[in-house]
Amino acid sequence: MNVRKIVTVVEEIRSEGGRPVSPPAKVAIVAAVIDNPWAGQGFVEDLGPGIDENASDLGALIAPLVIEALEEVPEAYGKAAIVGLDGEIEHGSALIHTLKFGDHFRKAANATTLLPAVEKRGPAGVLFDIPLKHITDATIRSHHQTVEVRIPDAPHPGEIVVALAAAAQGRPQQRLAALSTEQ
Repeated sequence: MNVRKIVTVVEEIRSEGGRPVSPPAKVAIVAAVIDNPWAGQGFVEDLGPGIDENASDLGALIAPLVIEALEEVPEAYGKAAIVGLDGEIEHGSALIHTLKFGDHFRKAANATTLLPAVEKRGPAGVLFDIPLKHITDATIRSHHQTVEVRIPDAPHPGEIVVALAAAAQGRPQQRLAALSTEQ
């Protein structure tokens, strides 16, 4: 796996709806920009060898970095794979939709739910949203949120951006009733 760069973004929301957020709501994103392991090969029927060679190492690399960047216990998390224009969306999906990748983040976050995800293909600088859900109960509405990401020079046509995001809380100033109130 060739990693061109790692980008880390930490966002602290200190005010929402005209009111202070205390403590600040914190979200961390870590994105690895990697060479697409299937670049230049045309249609690859069996993506398994590329998954085996890359997915676990990629998860092991960025999962601890996003927990470290958050500097708090994560309550919500999500993932993304953005494929450069010469690749297939399936290439990004192959790397992130495997336990070999996701279990590194689940273990680091003490999580049990599936990681919500976004996959798309786009040019360098494409904007993408990473969906977040609660780490142990995907029905907790306060933690359904997204974080917007853009890396100006990635992905190149033969690259994939793989990102993980973690939040230390739900949405700032959330006030929707629990799902159980509608049953």
